[in-house]
Amino acid sequence: METTLRGVGVSHGVAIGEVRHMGTAVLEPPAKQIPADEAEREQGRARQAVEAVAADLIARGNLAGGEAQHVLEAQAMMAQDPELIADVERRIAVGSTAERGVYDAFAAYRALLANAGEYLAGRVADLDDVRNRIVARLLGVPMPGVPDSDEPYVLIARDLAPADTALLDPTLVLGFVTEEGGPTSHSAILARALGVPAVVALPGAGEIAEGTVVAVDGSTGEIFVEPSQEKRAEMESASAARKAALSAVTGPGATSDGHKVPLLANVGGPGDVPAALEAGAEGVGLFRTEFLFLDDSKQAPSEEKQIAAYRAVLEAFPEGRVVVRVLDAGADKPLDFLTPADEPNPALGVRGLRSLLDHPDVLRTQLTALSRAAEGLPVYLEVMAPMVADRADAKAFADACREAGLQAKFGAMVEIPSAALRARSILQEVEFLSLGTNDLAQYTFAADRQVGAVSRLQDPWQPALLDLVALSAEAARAEGKSCGVCGEAASDPLLACVLTGLGVTSLSMGAASIPYVRATLAKHTLAQCERAASAARAADSADEARLAAQAVLSGE
Repeated sequence: METTLRGVGVSHGVAIGEVRHMGTAVLEPPAKQIPADEAEREQGRARQAVEAVAADLIARGNLAGGEAQHVLEAQAMMAQDPELIADVERRIAVGSTAERGVYDAFAAYRALLANAGEYLAGRVADLDDVRNRIVARLLGVPMPGVPDSDEPYVLIARDLAPADTALLDPTLVLGFVTEEGGPTSHSAILARALGVPAVVALPGAGEIAEGTVVAVDGSTGEIFVEPSQEKRAEMESASAARKAALSAVTGPGATSDGHKVPLLANVGGPGDVPAALEAGAEGVGLFRTEFLFLDDSKQAPSEEKQIAAYRAVLEAFPEGRVVVRVLDAGADKPLDFLTPADEPNPALGVRGLRSLLDHPDVLRTQLTALSRAAEGLPVYLEVMAPMVADRADAKAFADACREAGLQAKFGAMVEIPSAALRARSILQEVEFLSLGTNDLAQYTFAADRQVGAVSRLQDPWQPALLDLVALSAEAARAEGKSCGVCGEAASDPLLACVLTGLGVTSLSMGAASIPYVRATLAKHTLAQCERAASAARAADSADEARLAAQAVLSGE
């Protein structure tokens, strides 16, 4: 009998197939004591296992490339955390086996993060995955992970660690559903990059029996269990029609009455460029530069290494716009040479621009490298700072850009509510704004973007978030400057219309979402987008906002 479940749709498309569940997590190792003379040997086993797992994660990242690479490199750094390793060795020294020492040390760290309510608590799935991989290696059992199957299937898991998501084979994994996670979790972002339909934050998904046929709608978040033949035909027809509509619309982004809305790509490095070009991206709206700095947490990459990486991306978009975000370190991306190790709440501490202003040599080197990388190229380079709180931050960044001799536009990211509220003041110092809706939602609602339990507050349709977008766009319009969106909100085609109606001047997203957004914008006039935006802002919840905008755009 057909039943319907609803989670949060995070990656467009339809998947119909049999359920396969994620491999069983590593069992808790027995708590047995070892003789004192075996401690050194067990400590060696633990260190070897840690290094092997870190190397495996880095290798997976190199294979996956792009966005996945810097996510997995960050996870490898988590495995090698000196404090965790020291705790493991202390536990072994007083009698634990290597596997039990690892298990207990990770459990203590996990509990500490959860109880402190820190931003890094949002990386619990990543932390658990690292622990499971180390313990599995020590026990000599298969690694937890994606099931083996010769036939395509829909994957269901409690959550997916980046190491699993990054190397999913789209020819076998038709789509995936998780019980936890949120719309801006690492798994959701990587699913969009892979073009795999995905639904997250669906409690009880794990209770769907192995082999059950399900139909997954990654746009609406609906899961149909044992769908009827009629429902399957309906979804397949809608999917085919959607694909036909996508291929019929080409060229620059614009509304049906010709209002231009440049559609740009979010990239994590040169590896993401081919997909962006194939999708018809008009440039890059968010070039994340962290991937360069995650290779070595002890020191910043050389100027020459940075120049080579930046130039590879800049050369791919001749006469196009490339917006580079300078290093956004801290919180979930700690770097030993840059970020404090003892902050009680890293998300609210020294991260982003704050870290760079505390280490002006790192910022100066990066800005100089960008300047040199752009020499002789016809590209329109724009450089922006993350985590700008006020005009003083914006001025400090603009001054640093000028001192480095950077010939580019300087901008500020709006990720903190204060920046949206005082956007016009900030625009006295910089030439454009770019809204990072992922962090803006997190800070507006005090809702960690990685925690599924608060996913409704991470929903970019929340009217309060739309109000902050509108404030920023209105300030930019008043100053005659641009205001783009580079957060995940831009990847929702319906919401892209609303953002356009709010006055946003460009949209940047994962490459896989660009055709969907282009096709949807092309169906509606600017006036319709503006009416949809007004209707969404007048609502009292994210669901009501979405329905109100949908009603306007469908002509109801």
